[in-house]
Amino acid sequence: MADFARSADPAVQAELDRLDKLSPGADVLGLNRITRLLDALGNPQKHMPPAFHVAGTNGKGSTCAFLRAGLEAAGHRAHVFTSPHLVRFNERIRVAGRLVTDADLAGLLREVREASGDIGPSFFEATTAAAFLAFSRHVADACVIEVGLGGRLDATNVLDRPLACGIASVGRDHEQFLGSDMAGIAAEKAGIARAEVPLVSLAQPEAAESAIARVAVEAGASLLLEGRDWGVDPSLVPAMPGDWQIRNANLAWQMLQAQGKVSVTIDQFRGGLAAANWPARFQPLADGPLTAGIETWVDGAHNPDAAHALASLLEAREPMHLVVGILANKDAERIVGLLAPHAASLTFVPVQDHPHYDPGELAEKFGGRAATSLEDALAGLPAPRLIVGSLYLAGEAMARNGEQPD
Repeated sequence: MADFARSADPAVQAELDRLDKLSPGADVLGLNRITRLLDALGNPQKHMPPAFHVAGTNGKGSTCAFLRAGLEAAGHRAHVFTSPHLVRFNERIRVAGRLVTDADLAGLLREVREASGDIGPSFFEATTAAAFLAFSRHVADACVIEVGLGGRLDATNVLDRPLACGIASVGRDHEQFLGSDMAGIAAEKAGIARAEVPLVSLAQPEAAESAIARVAVEAGASLLLEGRDWGVDPSLVPAMPGDWQIRNANLAWQMLQAQGKVSVTIDQFRGGLAAANWPARFQPLADGPLTAGIETWVDGAHNPDAAHALASLLEAREPMHLVVGILANKDAERIVGLLAPHAASLTFVPVQDHPHYDPGELAEKFGGRAATSLEDALAGLPAPRLIVGSLYLAGEAMARNGEQPD
């Protein structure tokens, strides 16, 4: 199954399976297929509420969550498109504040499939089209759209006139698509810039900032860069832990302030931050079948930059027993190297349904032990425990514990 999408609803699963057969079977960057597909669907992206568009390597999902929270705290209705999902495919598409229903999702996916013809859209392109179709048919005040991969050639980059574009932290990930050159990666992220649309960016490494500035000039976008054009307001503190989340919250606030169509006051935004949530970002799991009442946390840190941010948070805590699963295309050496100093113990596990590093090989290389499953890893493991290394692993943990984002 492309994108490893599963649904408990038979009608949704049937459409996911059919779309999977049309897909090239992997992420394929480029705007030709999504443009043709949206054209066949009547170009729903032209009939959506105005959008906030967010790119970045780490933090773009949290930034989207803070944008949504601020908009809703001000009484606005927001459509939201994010990826990947953790437990249910429906998490990717939020229509006017609520996750898309199974009945609506099945219908949307069917429409996309029937319009696909010989286009052969990737799974993410089909998902994007389904989201835009939903957003074009329901009243809202704004959309919040998260880039899937990169920016310039990402399927979401068909928005002609966003309200504001944002760039969260830029780092190295998905190097098979974006390369390893920081300037090149940043230029791809900045490819969402549009003429006369504010482009708001966190401070970045020097090479990345230079590339973002160059792309902004070429696009005719007004760049608002942290540290040059705006500073972090330390009073904008979300409920989610981590200093980096304060910066992501400030990025969301600056994006809201940069446009003049949807009004949000700073007091409304603060109220939204207090309730904002983005799952699997150092999140405690509830008492459930997997945790059995023992303190257990999950975090989706899946690349070195995310692991570095998590390590900074763990420095202030007692060592945790880490249960680690890492996808095969990630930098396991750097991820484990950053987290291991804060580990009371290391246990390595597979990531279900995904190509992953062999737990036995990781245990031999880094010390610790290998387990065959999350249940095996947690058996007899005392508190505090942290499941980490992949968003897919975090989603698996939530599902096995009977939790799902709503």
